Amino acid sequence: MALVAASRKVGMRMRMLGDSYSFSFSTESQSHYRKQISLANLFKKYGFPSSLLPSFLSQNPSLFHSPLPQLNKSLATLFSLRIPQNAIVSLLRDCPSILDCTFLNNFQSRLPEFKSRFPNPSPSTLVNLLHCSRRFHLDPLHLSHKLDSFMGLGFSQATVVRVLEGFPSGLVTSGGEAVRVVEFLVEFGVPRDEIDRVVGLFPRVLGLGVEDRLKPLICELRGLGFSGREIRKEIVRDPRILGMEIGEFSRCLRLLETLKCREAIKERALGERLMRACFEVKLRVDCLCGHGLTRRDAFKVLWKEPRVITYDVGDIEKKIEFLMHRMKFSVDCLLDAPEYLGVNFEKQIVPRYNVVEYLEAKGAIGFEVGLKDLIKPSRLRFYNLYVKPYPECEKIYGRFSGDLQVKRKHPLGLWKLFKPHKFPESDEDVRNMKCFMDSLV
Repeated sequence: MALVAASRKVGMRMRMLGDSYSFSFSTESQSHYRKQISLANLFKKYGFPSSLLPSFLSQNPSLFHSPLPQLNKSLATLFSLRIPQNAIVSLLRDCPSILDCTFLNNFQSRLPEFKSRFPNPSPSTLVNLLHCSRRFHLDPLHLSHKLDSFMGLGFSQATVVRVLEGFPSGLVTSGGEAVRVVEFLVEFGVPRDEIDRVVGLFPRVLGLGVEDRLKPLICELRGLGFSGREIRKEIVRDPRILGMEIGEFSRCLRLLETLKCREAIKERALGERLMRACFEVKLRVDCLCGHGLTRRDAFKVLWKEPRVITYDVGDIEKKIEFLMHRMKFSVDCLLDAPEYLGVNFEKQIVPRYNVVEYLEAKGAIGFEVGLKDLIKPSRLRFYNLYVKPYPECEKIYGRFSGDLQVKRKHPLGLWKLFKPHKFPESDEDVRNMKCFMDSLV
């Protein structure tokens, strides 16, 4: 009996301990959930997108240990700097430690001294200033001293601001590397007054190693047959050439030399300068790669459809955006139908897709129209297949409609002017021709 009573007491104690443990666990989970809701409401209040909040809070658990009033004060301080909302959201995603209250108070107190040296900084300048100050543990006053030393190299204040907007780490971490880059450009023959423009247009040149990138690139260009004068001229014209990878220029040149297209298109692709044409190929390859194609596939698309080289990068971007978001095709479809990037967007792509979209919604097409089926047919063939049987598509398509009359290139009867005159033949002419032919036999 004593043993049974002891076992009952032990069981009761275990149940009591289990109940208290489950209660504490549930209380802790509820407090965490409440803190998560409070944080989400706070960030929503300042315009943080709801779709990004779950991943943002899960990746930054330290926010759960920060008091809400302190976070509210930090966010209010950030927005008091008059930085756009989307820029602040991007800054917080990249560097959430910006919300440290002590750092922001120090930054706000030092900011007037920075503005006295660089008045009216742009929002992107302030964002990079915040990011650099937090990342490298600098206050704006120390950072402004570094900018002053950089201006001692001969750069204008406008160039320093552009570098701070485009490549701020080049100012903070690599002061000696910036000096080596400037010395290399001067030794290569770029005028010192043009170096300020080069760095202002392409600030990332300060982060390129002289021995690793710049010297091998110049050697590659010289090996391809370009003179030093031509290289310097193109560098001053568009300094982004210095950012090309080693071997990339050679590949672009081989593509231009092996193009198989009409001579008019090839002349437009090559332009006046072959070096500039290679760089234009590089820009379009980067554009295609930015949307998901590999570099090999991007070069293949350009080789199959050289007209892409003659279009602006903005036009290519517009066509790819329409392809992926409106037409719902994958970017890989360009490998099978590269002609999509070579045809006119307003006159051919949009009207044809509007016709096909209307017919599919109506149920008039019982099969799926692929990108190749949309682009490959000629204008007249597409009209006969998809527009002519449906009169309501005439206005959508526009071309070859009933009210449209195709203008003749030449006036009527012009061919008669090119018809040779017929002269009468006499008997004497016939005898002369017979005698001539007999002499040949």
